[in-house]
Amino acid sequence: MTEMTYQRVGASGMRLPAIALGLWHNFGGDDSYRNARAMVRRAFDLGITHFDLANNYGPPPGSAERTFGRILQRDFARRRDELIISTKAGYRMWPGPYGDGGTRKYLVASLDQSLRRLGLDYVDIFYHHRPDPDTPLEETMGALDHIVRMGRALYVGISSYSPEDTRRAAALLRELGTPCLIHQPKYSMLVRGIEKGLLAVLREEGIGCIPFSPLAQGLLTDRYLNGIPADSRAAGGMGFLKRSDVTDERLAKIRQLQTMAQARGQTLAQMALAWVLRHPEVMSALIGASRAAQIEAAVGALANRRFSADELQAIDRIL
Repeated sequence: MTEMTYQRVGASGMRLPAIALGLWHNFGGDDSYRNARAMVRRAFDLGITHFDLANNYGPPPGSAERTFGRILQRDFARRRDELIISTKAGYRMWPGPYGDGGTRKYLVASLDQSLRRLGLDYVDIFYHHRPDPDTPLEETMGALDHIVRMGRALYVGISSYSPEDTRRAAALLRELGTPCLIHQPKYSMLVRGIEKGLLAVLREEGIGCIPFSPLAQGLLTDRYLNGIPADSRAAGGMGFLKRSDVTDERLAKIRQLQTMAQARGQTLAQMALAWVLRHPEVMSALIGASRAAQIEAAVGALANRRFSADELQAIDRIL
């Protein structure tokens, strides 16, 4: 069995597992609690110590945190100090002017609600989930600093910020004495925007990177090699993967990537995870799963993380 590796986050002393489990999908109130529990337990057995949430994960919003809180109480109450638990706020959670954005009012109130759902006194990492153009960045970063000083989070991070805003946020937090630990951007073979400046900023600022959707919502797996299955996410129109994303042109490229992965002794998903992790700034890949076997397969990506220059060039030509 592949052994988990743990890597330092940016310039900090914190280490995260190379594979982390996100609870964006399949942990909501409409999903099977039994399956959710089995996935968390199996992930921990495989060395995954980092579990990532957000206030609005579900559906309905908040239910993923409640599900994880039940699992924590039942299975991990005595192992809290072995876990890194993160959550976020930034998207709309309740009606009215105070349930969305990046204000101090919203971020503090939202985290208090998250802690109640989780049954915790603090989270290890708290993120601002997205930039808010209507709130001064000074207020948002000041709120993150306040949250750490109040003991509600040990570290703070940001998600989906541009390179320019990331640099500004890092400078503001540094002045306040609460460094920005980590950035969570969207990144995969099919979505490569962070290569245009963000990775360089993270390296220069000493901020770690943990990409979400490294498998492109399932496109970079064997799920869609022969088209759109009737029970797939794309067929149901759920989440961010739509039928229009699964084009013949894109499928042709994915099949070529599949052939490359087989030559490396990997599945397509394993190669896609290894490809994301090749950057020194990326210390962890944040995966989703619908069953425990997918988590086991993802950890298997760590058995072969090296790419030759020829392989990387071949991938670029395909894409």
